[in-house]
Amino acid sequence: MLPKHASLPSRRLLVHQHLRTYSSSAVYRRLKLAYDLHEPPKDAGPKNAPIVFIHGLFGSKKNNRSMTHLDIQDLRNHGDSPHDPRHDYTVLAEDVEGFIDEHKLENSTLIGHSMGAKTAMVVALRQRKPIANLISVDNAPIDAALKSDFAKYARGMRAIEDANVTKQSDADAILQSYEPTLATRQFLLTNLICAPDGTRKFRIPIKYIANALDDMADFPFRDPDEVRFEKPTLFVRGTKSPYIADETLPIIGRFFPRFELTDVDSGHWVISEKPAEFKRAVVEFLQDKQ
Repeated sequence: MLPKHASLPSRRLLVHQHLRTYSSSAVYRRLKLAYDLHEPPKDAGPKNAPIVFIHGLFGSKKNNRSMTHLDIQDLRNHGDSPHDPRHDYTVLAEDVEGFIDEHKLENSTLIGHSMGAKTAMVVALRQRKPIANLISVDNAPIDAALKSDFAKYARGMRAIEDANVTKQSDADAILQSYEPTLATRQFLLTNLICAPDGTRKFRIPIKYIANALDDMADFPFRDPDEVRFEKPTLFVRGTKSPYIADETLPIIGRFFPRFELTDVDSGHWVISEKPAEFKRAVVEFLQDKQ
């Protein structure tokens, strides 16, 4: 277990949200990010580099509030972020880069899980912003089909909206036909809100997300001889998850030649399944880089 006194190295912490605006145009526009600032303890020392945490598909900053000293960003079409039809890793990365520009962040550590991991990798490989370290949680820089669960989740969420339920329990009952695991259903239902007419609706645009699932399996860089991120990088792998197979390690090493690998005995939801082990991996990696 992580010692009670252990914490992330002293860094300025930024919780990102998008200002809520909507676009029906498929033409890309960078979305302006709002944020919450979490300062480190006063006795934490002089180092104060920002940490940016980017969630996965169907997630939001709410999912990792137990991760003391980590910032959670709401990506477009998630959480409190605005909705836009275009949802791929190029625009997700450009949104993050826009936030870094706006707030003049330097030497940031990017931490991303799943979809957020690929977004963070793209930001790092584009090399347009001053990123000091990268932590990728259970995803690799390759084209890889998503598990069919994600499409199934989208169908279940649509079924809930079509049923015009008024209770969370009724929504959960519908979702049981699509996902038997209570913890996963609870995670998905964090996106459910009460509409003005009293029915329960999802705050994420299910249609946009469902249409983007193929893009979420993609990775926009193909040739590691053309682009690399040569700064410290940590890959955290769930050993029961298929997303960082041993066969991907050589390509990871070519894109990220200074990468380290930490295995956690978990499935894909590494952070929620094994929060102490995940935090320990992050602490040890960042302390070693100071």
